[in-house]
Amino acid sequence: MRSKLIKILTASAAGIALTAGVAAAQEVKIGILLGYTGPIETLTPAMAESAELALKEVNDSGQFLNGEKLVGVRADSTCIDSAAATAAAERLINTDSVVAIMGADCSGVTTAVANNVAIPNGVVMISPSATSPALTDIQDNGLFFRTAPSDARQGQVLTDILIGKDIKTVAITYTNNDYGKGLSDSFSAAYQAAGGKITINAPHEDGKGDYSAEVGALAAAGGDLLVVFGYADQGGVGIIRSAVDTGAFSRFALGDGMFAESLIAAIGAPLNGTIGSVPWSEGEGADAFVAASTAAGVNPDGSFRRESYDAAALIAMAMQKAGTTDRAAIKDHVLDVANAPGEKILPGQLGKALELIKAGQDVDYVGATNVELIGPGEAAGTYREYEVKDGKYETIQFR
Repeated sequence: MRSKLIKILTASAAGIALTAGVAAAQEVKIGILLGYTGPIETLTPAMAESAELALKEVNDSGQFLNGEKLVGVRADSTCIDSAAATAAAERLINTDSVVAIMGADCSGVTTAVANNVAIPNGVVMISPSATSPALTDIQDNGLFFRTAPSDARQGQVLTDILIGKDIKTVAITYTNNDYGKGLSDSFSAAYQAAGGKITINAPHEDGKGDYSAEVGALAAAGGDLLVVFGYADQGGVGIIRSAVDTGAFSRFALGDGMFAESLIAAIGAPLNGTIGSVPWSEGEGADAFVAASTAAGVNPDGSFRRESYDAAALIAMAMQKAGTTDRAAIKDHVLDVANAPGEKILPGQLGKALELIKAGQDVDYVGATNVELIGPGEAAGTYREYEVKDGKYETIQFR
């Protein structure tokens, strides 16, 4: 009887110790700062889920540092309100004590958060979708990275698409912020250098109920088609709806901010024939992401979802390489894990990457987007050329 009691007590003590060990696992918080409200609100939930998928993969491996667990903390950038985004980032850093930020998303709020909050506090940001060329030159102290390529390249890609289709004159409208202006400038320079003519290049404001005046001015200038650099859930869709309703334009070319299923749902059949470009990838890494996300119940087919997964994965691997969750140490190791040399790592292999890093070996994170960070932590990137056919986005080629 005494022997049986000792066994019971021993087992109970072991169970208590095990429970205490689980409870004692340290949480390491990562900010997921995206526009859950605002002009890209239909895009961001799946972006967040993709980032959280990477964090879960790290946690499930049991290989992160000394058993710590990564926890994503969501905060709303709104995409367009810099003051709100800055306040959200301040809460993440000063109240939630995040060690790094996956985000922000839109270029204007990303610039504000970087300059006003993240850089002064020494916090790494990896944006999956801020594409303004101006972000290349911010004084970031090595703290800002992005997994989506700069719009300096997208302007050339869209130019190549239009010139290749013998489209020689266009009207342009852009959302009046850092993203829209940056992409418009990039495209305009490339298109005119290639021999194209721009009949008008006019900004539009988001949040309006009526865009007939803007469309009237665009129609008066004319062009083979209308180029829209805006947001699918805001002014961009309003411009296209007004253009369709008035018959001002029947052909459109779109930048990446317009790529969304919600746009097709809002416009319907008149959108058929629309062409555009969006950061995207193909190959082994992209296929691995589709498999991993589908298995986890996350829809992989949308803009900036691959980039979000990669941004979160890079943060985790950089911490593993640093051997610490100290904010100041992370920035020095992002490029180490992102680029060659090292064993190539695909989505679904984050546990393997953590083991290799822990063993002192190099990794080269290929990820979902064929990650290669160049210059000041920028993605080289590839683009998907698409056309809307029968109410669906169809890939033409990758550039």
